[in-house]
Amino acid sequence: MRGPHNIWRLVRTGATLERTGAMKVVLDAFDAPRPLRVVARTLGWPFKWLGFRGDPSMPPATRALTALGPAYIKFGQILSTRPDVVGDELAVQLRVLQDKLPPFAVEEARDEVARELGHTTGELFSEFSDPIAAASIAQVHKAALAETGEAVAVKVLRPGIERAFRKDIDAFYLAARIVELAAPGARRLRPMDVVAHFDGVVRGELDLRVESAAASEFADNTKDDAGFQVPALKWGHSARRVMTLGWADGAPLGDNDALDAAGHDRRVLAERVLTLFLMHALRDGFFHADMHQGNLKVAPNGDIIAYDFGIMGQIDEYTRRVYAQILFGFIRRDYKRVAEVHFEAGYVPADRDVDEFARALRAVGEPIFGMDASHISMARLLTYLFEVTERFGMETRTELILLQRTMVVVEGVARSLDPHINIWEVARPVVTDYINESIGPRAVLQDVAKAARVVSRLGPRLPDLLEGMLAAQQDDGHDRRMQKRLDRLRGAVMGAAGVLILVLVFQLLA
Repeated sequence: MRGPHNIWRLVRTGATLERTGAMKVVLDAFDAPRPLRVVARTLGWPFKWLGFRGDPSMPPATRALTALGPAYIKFGQILSTRPDVVGDELAVQLRVLQDKLPPFAVEEARDEVARELGHTTGELFSEFSDPIAAASIAQVHKAALAETGEAVAVKVLRPGIERAFRKDIDAFYLAARIVELAAPGARRLRPMDVVAHFDGVVRGELDLRVESAAASEFADNTKDDAGFQVPALKWGHSARRVMTLGWADGAPLGDNDALDAAGHDRRVLAERVLTLFLMHALRDGFFHADMHQGNLKVAPNGDIIAYDFGIMGQIDEYTRRVYAQILFGFIRRDYKRVAEVHFEAGYVPADRDVDEFARALRAVGEPIFGMDASHISMARLLTYLFEVTERFGMETRTELILLQRTMVVVEGVARSLDPHINIWEVARPVVTDYINESIGPRAVLQDVAKAARVVSRLGPRLPDLLEGMLAAQQDDGHDRRMQKRLDRLRGAVMGAAGVLILVLVFQLLA
């Protein structure tokens, strides 16, 4: 569906922002410079009559995004967690997008359940309520299992949501292509790859079987984490468009008045949200990547309850170590080491100056340390970080988009609970523990053991692999690339032999 016809979608986007009054709100929130304001208003105003009208009872930004569709709503959900970036007024408007959107009829939800599970809601549940929360992709009903009477939450996808998302994402592809053609300097950000990554994430979110598996794995990983709960998944009552979880009672994390009335310490909750996210990302490499206030509750005992597992992030062990070293360097204010890690990981081109990059990072980090978080302009900080990455030719790494985005969201959630939180002080013990466990002597031995296991599995095939490489080399004696591959394989074999010797030595000494 990607093609020029999506220009119409982009035109209506600008027209809708203008018609609903959201254009000025958004430009003011981001403190847009005058030239950008002139261009935006000039392009939007002539087409104002083409924009969606939306619900006049909603505030302008919420009205525009809900009228434009689910992908735009997702974007608004992210911004709602960052009052320091978009301002308190816009953040409050956008927070409605998290779980207070207009629901679809309960009869439609019952029909979806019957189609997916093969039984009517009356056969499966002794109770099935009207919608209690509605978001961009699905809505939730409170129910009771017919067999046991256990209270559960039943999540049902919106009818036709797959097609609606497809239309939005097609327009995003076109917008990314236009950005690449019109602004060559933005190509390093790989906008097409970013949209493709978002496309893949959304496809997973639209299949609740994937979300069910993610919820089950996440629950297994975190079952021993103090102060954290994941509702139990009900596999027998879940399918592609329906998912059933155990019911979780608690106060919404985004309702500070309710938290205060329940006697919860918001400072403790803010630190716990940030700590849990870092633990899950660094320890497990599998984390909740949609941790806005609408997906979190606080149980009466103070535990944080997470739900809605449609967007989960995953990062490999090597990347976790790189990010931990970067965070650790910032915490220790060792900007030279932070710069070196960027170069070692290939995040910055090798022809750039590491010392100059370290000084640029110092200019980013130093204003933060020792300063009350309420006095830090995250918008200015993000702007400067963007300038630094552009100057040093850093490309957007699509495999880390969810991690970076979730870090921003989680920090925003923590700051909404405690505006004075110091994220670096909270992060220090978690990152330090991970560094000690993943980079110390014990970690080296674990890496050696893993390498030995891999070599042992490949051992019987190594002679055939070598012979195949030699034969290919003889067929094309001038193929330098094949020669390099052969040299690397020989080196791997020699290294594997050394690894095996080390493992045997350690076993003898144990």
